[in-house]
Amino acid sequence: MPFGNTHNQEKMKYASDQEYPDLSKHNNHMAKILTPAMYERLRSKQTPSGFTLDDIIQTGIDNPGHPFIMTVGCVAGDEETYEVFKELLDPVIEDRHGGYKPSDKHKTDINPANLKVAQPSVQLTWLTVFLNRETNTCPPPQGGDDLDPDYVLSSRVRTGRSVRGFCLPPHCSRGERRAVEQLSIEALASLTGDLNGKYYALKNMTDAEQQQLIDDHFLFDKPVSPLLLASGMGRDWPDARGIWHNDNKTFLVWVNEEDHLRVISMQKGGNMKEVFNRFCTGLTKIETLFKESNHAFMWNEHLGYVLTCPSNLGTGLRAGVHVKLPNMSKNAMFEDVLKKLRLQKRGTGGVDTAAVGGVFDISNADRLGFSEVELVQMVVDGVKLLVEMEKKLEKGESIDDIMPAQK
Repeated sequence: MPFGNTHNQEKMKYASDQEYPDLSKHNNHMAKILTPAMYERLRSKQTPSGFTLDDIIQTGIDNPGHPFIMTVGCVAGDEETYEVFKELLDPVIEDRHGGYKPSDKHKTDINPANLKVAQPSVQLTWLTVFLNRETNTCPPPQGGDDLDPDYVLSSRVRTGRSVRGFCLPPHCSRGERRAVEQLSIEALASLTGDLNGKYYALKNMTDAEQQQLIDDHFLFDKPVSPLLLASGMGRDWPDARGIWHNDNKTFLVWVNEEDHLRVISMQKGGNMKEVFNRFCTGLTKIETLFKESNHAFMWNEHLGYVLTCPSNLGTGLRAGVHVKLPNMSKNAMFEDVLKKLRLQKRGTGGVDTAAVGGVFDISNADRLGFSEVELVQMVVDGVKLLVEMEKKLEKGESIDDIMPAQK
């Protein structure tokens, strides 16, 4: 890799049924959609940069399923992948994103002032609201700053961005990857104030320095995930990969991991309001800096921001918290509650890890079809309810009276 036209032409010597993958034991979105007839129609196609159907589906073939999440099973190699192979990718996107149709248009909202106060499970009485006003203790108009830090250990919001004109990490050449890194270094060096920071190239770090950043949840892990390796994202490691972060380590940018850029705002505790404010401010400044150097981000009105994995299209946003739920996680209704709240769980070490000590990484399940504010709102409201449930279970009380409706 990267994948080339010659390899695809060689495979055309064999009949389609000889090349069609065995998906009989697979459980991912790609395997649900791809049929032998579709494979035959698409296997000779390629994008202008040479990305093929087999390149798209390789990660889903090598990884039949996942113990914690339903994986997509395919990746894009460039911006054109989503158009050339829309016969496969449109149904995959619709299946993954809750019925998002090819005719739908994405919406965006990165105005943090639109984040509202989480509604309590039991409505406040008129008298309580009146008394709160009289004592100047009524909730502020913007929400997200009141998640209980005794349960919510840390908060973060992240998204990805792809630079138009370059192939994506599964398919890019060394030169392309290095060019993306240089553009990123130049743009990020212009950030000032609270966002002033420094870039650290992985190739210049010691193993101990890398591991410390990984353990602190600042840095992406070494390419050991089979999902990343099978899609070709670990090639030439660690060449042209790195991390930029501000002086406070509350605003970070990963360069050339799964996407060209991963922009992350994070801090200890449960103040999602501060995290989201910083995220919106920093992301807007980064996009402006790239535009000033004549490099736009991949975007269209149907898919929103175009990223490597179809699961991250649209906002690309994952708002998450590390939250202690030792009792709630053992409750028979835990999975059902998460589904109703449109949330998903992971281990705190990432997608390939399990929870330890009842601490979960809880985040929004959706990316596409909702705005950034709407997704953060789901997390703020949902986590607040989960903590309330945890507190009731600690006391041996029932949670039946605060079960949520389907969002």
